[in-house]
Amino acid sequence: MDTMLKKKEKYNVAIMGATGAVGTQFLSILDERNFPIDELRLLASERSKGKIITFRGKEHKVQVAGENSFSGIDIVLASAGASRSKEFLPAAAGAGAVCVDNSSAFRMDEEVPLVVPEVNPHAVKTHKGIIANPNCSTIQMVLPLSVAHKAAGLKRVVVSTYQSVSGAGQNNILELERQVKGLCEKASHYSAGEHTVSPCEVNKFPYQIAYNLIPQIDVFLENNYTKEEMKMVEETRKILEIPDLAVTATCVRVPVYYAHSESVNIETQKKIFAKELAELLRKFPGVTVVDDPEKAQYPMPLNAEGKDDVFVGRIRNDESVDNGINMWVVSDNLRKGAALNTIQIAELLI
Repeated sequence: MDTMLKKKEKYNVAIMGATGAVGTQFLSILDERNFPIDELRLLASERSKGKIITFRGKEHKVQVAGENSFSGIDIVLASAGASRSKEFLPAAAGAGAVCVDNSSAFRMDEEVPLVVPEVNPHAVKTHKGIIANPNCSTIQMVLPLSVAHKAAGLKRVVVSTYQSVSGAGQNNILELERQVKGLCEKASHYSAGEHTVSPCEVNKFPYQIAYNLIPQIDVFLENNYTKEEMKMVEETRKILEIPDLAVTATCVRVPVYYAHSESVNIETQKKIFAKELAELLRKFPGVTVVDDPEKAQYPMPLNAEGKDDVFVGRIRNDESVDNGINMWVVSDNLRKGAALNTIQIAELLI
């Protein structure tokens, strides 16, 4: 099939999950990047039906997503969860739309390209109506990995993630907010020397997330890795087109509102020094290097929030292995990790 959309001045765009955390970012970034939109169709679940959202000065009423919601649509940007994507996107593609899906529904489907535009833009040409957006934690990691692979060949990747609550959705942001507020109020009643913290209400996460770390994101699989960890393994191999790459991951939820951080250790086929890699990263689109130990400059989620780039720092040779490098990688998970990458894929199409 012709993978490029028919050339138009403007395109009819539908957003699935328009009222969610990523859907809201879709609208913001479409406006920021002046994406050429004719008709905008906002789709969500029944509970958001009739909600009014203003975009570029015009009010749009949210509709309930259904199989007949995509007539005349050129591009679907979807972030409504895997089950909704599986239910509706085949029908949308059948109606002639090209769907860019932010869920996990189609990522490992052999007929669906998994795309990070700075890394594998050529993959978009193989689509059959659906293109998958990778997991947020995978997206930010594969940018520096692709640079290292091109320079020295990747042999092994070990990643530990520190993922913000916004990666789990709007309700989880609110849960952290409620817990922090509640615990602060309780703490104000303690006398000096008391350190016992009363438990707070837990709904969305398996345990209290405020002032805590939870080393479980998604469900555990038979190999005792979580589903999130195996996403990073499998998606990295697919995007980089290295099916036998040795990758292992540990994914941890942390009490940060926005932006994911990752400690990434790589082993390369050839020797590359940290300074060489840092210079290559400085030239790579979508990456900003923040790495000055003498001035205590390194990426932090607080500084990455609301930014488009992937920030890389703490770049240093791993002294425990001949060809090893450590990096600290931080990115706004709702922007580059989700909405921005999705829209960049749509820009490749037009």
